[in-house]
Amino acid sequence: MPLGGGDIGCNVWVENGDILFYMSRSGTFDENNTLLKLGRTRLKLSPNPFEGEDATFKQELNLREGCIYITGKNSTMSATVKLWVEVFQPKIHVEIESSVPIKVASDFEIWRTNDKPISKNERMQCLSFLDTEPEIIPLTTYKDSVKVEKESITWFHRNKNDDLVFHKEVTQQRLDDIREQLWNPLENLTFGGYMKGKSMSFIGNTEGKYMHTNFIGYRFESDQPNERHEIDIFLHVSQTKTLSEWETQLDSLKQNKNTKIEAWKKNMIWWEQFWNRSHIVINDGKGVGDQGWEIGRNYQLFRYILACNAYGDYPSKFNGSLFTVDNPDDLTPDFRMWGGGSFTAQNQRLVYWPMLRSGDFDMMHSQFKYYLRAKNNAELRTQHYWGHNGAGFTEQIANYGLPIGDIYHYMWGEGKLGVRPDSLSTRTLRNEKGEAVEVKSHGFLANNWCEDQYDTALEFCLMILDMESYSGEDISKYMPLIESCITFYNEHYRYWNTKLNGEPLNKQGKLNIYPSSAAETYKVALNATPLVAGLQTVLTRMLELPEKYASVEKRNQWKELLKTVPSVSLMEKEGYTIIAPAKEWERVNNIEFPAMYAVYPYNFYGLGNERLQIGVDTWLYGEDPQIMKRDTRSNIQKSDFCWFQSGIFCARLGLTEDAKDYLKRKMLAKSSRFPAFWDNYINFGTFCQTPDLDHGGAGMINLQEMLLQTKDEELRILPAWPKEWDVKFKLYAPNQTTIEVDYSNKSPLNLKVTPEVRKKDLIVN
Repeated sequence: MPLGGGDIGCNVWVENGDILFYMSRSGTFDENNTLLKLGRTRLKLSPNPFEGEDATFKQELNLREGCIYITGKNSTMSATVKLWVEVFQPKIHVEIESSVPIKVASDFEIWRTNDKPISKNERMQCLSFLDTEPEIIPLTTYKDSVKVEKESITWFHRNKNDDLVFHKEVTQQRLDDIREQLWNPLENLTFGGYMKGKSMSFIGNTEGKYMHTNFIGYRFESDQPNERHEIDIFLHVSQTKTLSEWETQLDSLKQNKNTKIEAWKKNMIWWEQFWNRSHIVINDGKGVGDQGWEIGRNYQLFRYILACNAYGDYPSKFNGSLFTVDNPDDLTPDFRMWGGGSFTAQNQRLVYWPMLRSGDFDMMHSQFKYYLRAKNNAELRTQHYWGHNGAGFTEQIANYGLPIGDIYHYMWGEGKLGVRPDSLSTRTLRNEKGEAVEVKSHGFLANNWCEDQYDTALEFCLMILDMESYSGEDISKYMPLIESCITFYNEHYRYWNTKLNGEPLNKQGKLNIYPSSAAETYKVALNATPLVAGLQTVLTRMLELPEKYASVEKRNQWKELLKTVPSVSLMEKEGYTIIAPAKEWERVNNIEFPAMYAVYPYNFYGLGNERLQIGVDTWLYGEDPQIMKRDTRSNIQKSDFCWFQSGIFCARLGLTEDAKDYLKRKMLAKSSRFPAFWDNYINFGTFCQTPDLDHGGAGMINLQEMLLQTKDEELRILPAWPKEWDVKFKLYAPNQTTIEVDYSNKSPLNLKVTPEVRKKDLIVN
């Protein structure tokens, strides 16, 4: 079960009478940018209420309180263990009450006890080095440091500044000349924690092997049997020039004057406000076995997972967040697919889009700050390679804004550390006459999947703009980020058009957005649809902002730029007009359906739009035969797992039965014992990380779009909702609007809109 608060996540389970939990916190990146766990705690109760032929056992996640209760009872005793995490302080609480005096042993278990070489099959956890050979590029996960005292334990990992992936990538990408100007979040980074039990003392070490990994334990035991026991665990992460500064900060955390009772009250207020913000309940009262009810339950459970990193310095990663589980293969608890500090934007966006409708605006800042902090590095990179302005964010970036080594060039160019050779910075493009032109740029990404893909930052720009409308929150601090992204697209494609054709714009006065990429699929593309639709949408929304955000002069610049953005390309297929993935492209590389991005998130073709039929026909007839041949599964572009957005597209187009079918496949998919710990390795034949948050995020959006859609001033209620399902929901809409609905096909629709003036914009399907 997941347990969390603030920016701490714990996996909690009971095994062979012991209570165990992993501890994680946002921002714990090591030298290789692996997101390391902070250890494991094991609790042993003696006598044990979970043992005995007549013993009963219950483990309950209480969503209202944001805590876990574990209870056991046998013929001689009963006990309850309560686990909770403070929202406003990085502290884990363990509280134990029993009907008779018992002793408690608390083990802090750690597996990073020695420096460990990272094998080839582990290198997915430090994605920059994917598939590199250990003999050629040796990598190490360095051991942690532990300090044991009579009544407490302190442990930490402090990064070695002389072995950071940051420095290796700066050299690889020929950025050494600007190294000192670049922000490095891995330098001087220290993370760890402190554990102390009330009236408990250290009694010695334990050792063992869990799953495939050896560990050493540090055992603390209660000094005498008692009916109440308490254990406090603080987790701390910080960049400090010296270790002693980090230790001083940890001491300050331990001396917080808030009592446990005060902290609990604050937690209760926070969780109450969180659950009162919004909700979706389907077929209320029917319970397990009813598909609609289970979908509603899983929606709430997944939203809880997202809330466990509400205030992290870094966003909840799509590939497991703070809750990655033990891998079935011979790998450590730190392993995760698709890296730790790296960031795959196409997946990541789906984790944060649903927070607009759910009203969880305070939780979105972790994501926005990720880009904001990296803006300067992205601008410096752009200026260094091409001599123009703007933040160019690639599809897969490190947490410091540079492309990860694996996508700058797969296998690091020649399979070893050092500067990427010139030969890998040269490629052939085509000018408007169709003539081949050989060009050289050290800024090119040589990885086939991600080359030329700069569009995904636009979705996060649009999220920020939408948050302003949904919440009324001031976004002034994010405007430099949005403007820098827009500047990049404008100047970058003028740069390439000048280089290839002699002029910054084409003969129609438009940008030639080339070379670009429609998702990871349509490569070396001209006017890729996600980028064209994104630019049009973001610039339009910028012009709609309140006056305080921009001068008249700046707005006029945005208007002129908007005039240069080309139109979304259309094409004919089997007698139907459909959205094209781009105007032109050279090859097909992956299995996405980027033409449909003009339906979601950019809403060019959907309900309430005169071009709706184009969107519908694209969904029905737009699959690419080149992609279909690549896989024996039918309709691979319309899949239902992980990052696939098929159900969202169907909801946006008003295809109710299809939207419902995808929703069921998404939200009722195979998972771990916890219903919202979805995985997708059964589909790809590879462990793609549990829990899979982009799977859950896409499912949340699918459900939200079936209940409420907005375009311009319209509030479209139940636009793709199956009439046989009852539903109660409270969701958010633009212009600081909330919608509350109680629908049953057996009674009149109960509808509340705040503010009431927005009732005039309602369209009830």
